[in-house]
Amino acid sequence: MQHLDPDRLVLLALSEELEDLTELDHLEHCAGCRHEIQALRDVAGIGSQTDGLRDLPAPAEHVWQAIEAGVASSRPPAEPPAPVVDLAAHQARRSRPRWLAPVISAAAAAVFAVAGTVGFDRLTDRQPDTRVTARATLAPLETVPASAGGDVRVLSDGRLLIDVRNLPLTSGFHEVWLLDPDTPGKMVAIGSLPDTARAQLAVPPGTDLARYRLVDVSDEPHDGDATHSGKSLLRGTLTN
Repeated sequence: MQHLDPDRLVLLALSEELEDLTELDHLEHCAGCRHEIQALRDVAGIGSQTDGLRDLPAPAEHVWQAIEAGVASSRPPAEPPAPVVDLAAHQARRSRPRWLAPVISAAAAAVFAVAGTVGFDRLTDRQPDTRVTARATLAPLETVPASAGGDVRVLSDGRLLIDVRNLPLTSGFHEVWLLDPDTPGKMVAIGSLPDTARAQLAVPPGTDLARYRLVDVSDEPHDGDATHSGKSLLRGTLTN
């Protein structure tokens, strides 16, 4: 299985950028990418929690010894004087010297050594799980154009990812609900949709998705009334 681009993994790990559904599919099935992005998130989390520290413990002596040994063994051999060449053309052909890679790796080892000294316990304790625990396909109701629709995924950390298309225009806003199909009128408001195709909302803690398993997208007016307008556009049932 081809892995996600490393630069993309860094962006997903170090920012609040939302994974698209294709990337979520890949992360769900690719243990290698899932492990790498989690490691990046863990280190980023540790770094963000140590911004206020000033007196960090020095890395162990063996870390510096390993760095010095790596640099010494990786120095390129002496080369005879090079003939005069076109500098611009030469630089265009140059790639990163091979001896630089172990130096970078050694420097990274020092960074991780310091981070590990400060927050190793936090790193081993933090194992957030972002598996897809439920999903739904949203279908248009009878009064809605057949081209409208969407997909929903609920992650084990409580995030609800929704991807909609061709929703009818509204003078108000679109709201996402979880309904209890066995008890009419019982519902949980999840949040309103921004003016984008994809959104990330939070499922209220303690919500029983086995009961509130019907996802509903409604057209809501700006009337100050927090209850459902009764004008549903899309619906779909969550399944495992």
